[in-house]
Amino acid sequence: MNIGIYIYEHAEVLDFSGPFEVFATAKRLQSAANISQVFLVAESTSPVIARASYSVNPHFSIQQHPHIDVLIVVGGIHSAELQKPQVIQWIKHTAAQSTYVASVCTGAFLLAQAGVLNNLSVTTHWEDIADLREAYPNLHVVEQQRWVEQGRVITSAGISAGIDMSLHLLTTLAGQLLAIKTARQMDYAWQPD
Repeated sequence: MNIGIYIYEHAEVLDFSGPFEVFATAKRLQSAANISQVFLVAESTSPVIARASYSVNPHFSIQQHPHIDVLIVVGGIHSAELQKPQVIQWIKHTAAQSTYVASVCTGAFLLAQAGVLNNLSVTTHWEDIADLREAYPNLHVVEQQRWVEQGRVITSAGISAGIDMSLHLLTTLAGQLLAIKTARQMDYAWQPD
């Protein structure tokens, strides 16, 4: 499976680095995990300046990338992304073709804007719960949960919750034993429940 993580200007660093580390570590630990590639996708392949001036080079652009089996949309200062029809359309199209779709933190706003979360239970960073409810009244926004799974769509709360959600998703994809080994390798105190 190809894991594609969508990033953009002012994305929260741990929102994409945490899931990237989970799936890259799992791939390294066990080739049988069926993880082909883990990569970052952005609007273009130019460097993206994430939060705190952290510069990162996307592997692919939204115009040209391998098939994405698991799409992860990250959070950060996301308001400019909501105003980009080509990005929202790409998210909608890619989500429809992916086996799983996930968000970290305020990435839920981008999925909601693309119509991916319609009528689902979702979560986001605690600080953005009220704004998500107000902007998208057709969503059932859940508080005080690290992640919320609705079939093939998983949303997670803020920042570090993306690691928990990714380990949960890894359990679905390759089994809990590999997820536990991955958390151990990362020296991360994961609570599967």
